[in-house]
Amino acid sequence: MQVSARAALLGALLAAAVPAAAQTDFNPNATLVYFDAVSNQTLDPQEPQNNSSFSQGVLMAVFEPLILLDERGMPKPGLAQSWEYNADLTVFTMKLRPNVTFHDGTKLDAAAVVRNLERSTALGNRAGAATMETMSQVAAIETEGDDIVRVRLKAPSGQMPYLFGFQAGMMVSPAALGDNAFGAGLKPIGAGPYKVRSFESNVRTLTVRNDAYWGGIEGRPAAFEHHFVPEARARINAVRSGQANLALIEARQIAEAKGAGFSVQINEKNSTWEIQVNTSREHMGKLKVRQAMMHAIDRQALSDALGYGASKPTSQIFASADPAYVKALDDRYPFDQAKAKRLLAEAGYPNGIDASWLLLNTAEYKQIGEAVQSMLGEVGIRIKFDIVDVSQYYTFRRPPQRGDILMVRWGGRPDPLQTFQESSGSTAIPWGSVAPEIDTLIGKARAMVPNDPARLGVLHELAKVTTEQVSHITLMTRSAVYAYRPGCILNLPAYLPTGNDRINDTKVGAKCK
Repeated sequence: MQVSARAALLGALLAAAVPAAAQTDFNPNATLVYFDAVSNQTLDPQEPQNNSSFSQGVLMAVFEPLILLDERGMPKPGLAQSWEYNADLTVFTMKLRPNVTFHDGTKLDAAAVVRNLERSTALGNRAGAATMETMSQVAAIETEGDDIVRVRLKAPSGQMPYLFGFQAGMMVSPAALGDNAFGAGLKPIGAGPYKVRSFESNVRTLTVRNDAYWGGIEGRPAAFEHHFVPEARARINAVRSGQANLALIEARQIAEAKGAGFSVQINEKNSTWEIQVNTSREHMGKLKVRQAMMHAIDRQALSDALGYGASKPTSQIFASADPAYVKALDDRYPFDQAKAKRLLAEAGYPNGIDASWLLLNTAEYKQIGEAVQSMLGEVGIRIKFDIVDVSQYYTFRRPPQRGDILMVRWGGRPDPLQTFQESSGSTAIPWGSVAPEIDTLIGKARAMVPNDPARLGVLHELAKVTTEQVSHITLMTRSAVYAYRPGCILNLPAYLPTGNDRINDTKVGAKCK
């Protein structure tokens, strides 16, 4: 009690020392209105469309995960206030935070967590890839009292603090988990800082602040609205008119936004433009063809022309701020058209190849796609576009598969290892990994705890092998670019782990109009 009294006194003194202006620089009665380029078909964290990290801004605001990740991607307490492994990393035990309730008043306890995890397991391949990868490692789930959850694993895995900080860790009220609670059939009731007031699929999500949130409400707006607005022009105009106080804009609009007097914030993260390659196709299965493609692309020119100051050329999948980044790899495939042509000939295609590109139907995708198409064409790789709606990108991997290649905005994953698992490992790629060594290294890293120094060395080896073997073709980094009126948005830090920034703690300025 003495320690608590001292802590309370210290807190009071610190609060008194904060200038009045600093305490009133935000408006707790405001509504944060965000115009985004990405939609939510459903608000089910385990539904495959929500596996894309670009779709998770609303999910992170509504569904509190068992473990939170900070801006740099390091695990920290969430609904689980602490956790530990046994000696051989086969048992992961979490102690739950006390006195937490879901938006409907249901108590968070060990039984609620078990209900969520058992549901995710039962979904099987109906769930998103991140959830499937998490639950495939689980052998059994046990409880001890109301606040202890013990997860027994099939094999040693040091990934659980990361994985329970992503989709699989997002807890839904057990009262909402009926027999048909999946996708559109799930009522989005979480324990996060915002609770859903209304939802229109692929249109908008309207929420209000959860005043019972365990993390407190200070500074959080009274409401948060997420609007899906596919047209970039409409998003920036919404800031201009005051219809929105925050908008995700395209990099090409940076100069325009600054010219209009807006604040522009560029958040670099583990997000890249990359081309996925279906190596089950005869020509794409040949390493020299993939290497030819790497040398045929002028990444610097792409970045200069289409990055607009928000991108950097790269041939790997991590931002330079991430520990898994290996600087030397960015020099592995310099732009060299002569070498690209020579590699094609050595692969058995002296007259070039024809390839189909499943291209997503947005202006940004088309612009980059056409530039890369031109570069590849100059060395004899003739690309034909198969243009589809964004919602159809899963047809690249699901039978019957469409396209030899697909360009995506890779949005990163909480654990760098998970990035390799989903982009290059045989458990997530239907045609398998391009080299057995990739799966061997993934297995080795999975058996290490996150803070094991040797784990980072294995991640660097994975970066080297996947780049050398061209398991995917990375083009350039992709930052999230935001526009807002000066002083309107406070505390929107870059969130390195995934493509969407976590806006749970973002505030609306007191003088924002």
